Amino acid sequence: MNIKVSSYPGRIINTDDQSYLYFGGTSYLGVHSDMEFQEMVLQSVKQFGSNFGASRRSNVQFSIYDAAEAYLAAWVGSEACLSMSSGYLAGQLIANHFNNKEHRLFYAPNSHSALFKTQAKPYTTYTTLNIALREHLEKKRKETPVIFLDSIDFSGCNYPNFQILRTLPLESCILVVDDSHGIGLVGEEGAGVYRSVLTIPSLELVLCASLGKALGLQAGAVFGSRGRIESLKSTNFFGGASPAAPFYMAHFMAAKTLYSEKRKLLQQNIQYFLSLLKNKKRLNYMPNYPVFGFSDPQLTEHLRKNKIVITDFRYPSEDTFATNRIVLTAGHTKEDIASLANALNAYE
Repeated sequence: MNIKVSSYPGRIINTDDQSYLYFGGTSYLGVHSDMEFQEMVLQSVKQFGSNFGASRRSNVQFSIYDAAEAYLAAWVGSEACLSMSSGYLAGQLIANHFNNKEHRLFYAPNSHSALFKTQAKPYTTYTTLNIALREHLEKKRKETPVIFLDSIDFSGCNYPNFQILRTLPLESCILVVDDSHGIGLVGEEGAGVYRSVLTIPSLELVLCASLGKALGLQAGAVFGSRGRIESLKSTNFFGGASPAAPFYMAHFMAAKTLYSEKRKLLQQNIQYFLSLLKNKKRLNYMPNYPVFGFSDPQLTEHLRKNKIVITDFRYPSEDTFATNRIVLTAGHTKEDIASLANALNAYE
């Protein structure tokens, strides 16, 4: 069911004749519709303007980008960082960078299309990926393998323990991790998975992420070694792209305390929901994570009849299976969560 809205869908969606509780989307911390967050955005806009459509190599440059990128790198735990106008563009920057004769691209199961540069499809299992990598290395080909994957792909293969990664020959591979669904939520102070994945020996770790989900910013970022980030900044891809609006960079640093408060609220909501849920095995979920998946379309319809809308669409294309996810946010009230749990408990 497609619903057209004329204002941001927070915890409630209002249509012409209906009102629904909304448990979908990716606004995990609920900041997109938070009044305090919005007021902070307005203050940043007043100083930095609504947009800056020039190249980062322009002769007039905002110092806020360097400050924000240093802040982001220190937060995540990388040597350096660069920012882009979206997470998709950040992924494409990396894929374009490694798409050459010196590297061979390998895509893990469920890796996001933002990482694709060629028409190659992801491997269907990590077993087949492992075999392909080892065959490539055994033939002693000159191309360095570059493995692309999502840190949180909702299958449970990677986050939180990344055990399956340890079975791959990573010592000879560059690892590119998309942490769009982790940054702002998981890790120490919401810093994502960079530090934990860094403990797994690999030739090199590069991480990209959308900042538009939990953090509520129309921006993306790439994290890695200082040398790799400088190499990416020197590309025509980076120089030719307009950056994220500078007010987002300023706002991100100003919202640290608010983000922390929202993460605590979200964890409380997750635990409250689980305490009310009778049949937890019906849903697929990860520890302390706010997304609960299932594959029963009748359950989606049951929730809709109870005036509850969840994430339900085919992604990334019409040829793929429907995505059915219940998403809790820090913006949901206990009454909202109780209504959701009651509806789920009533389903047979």
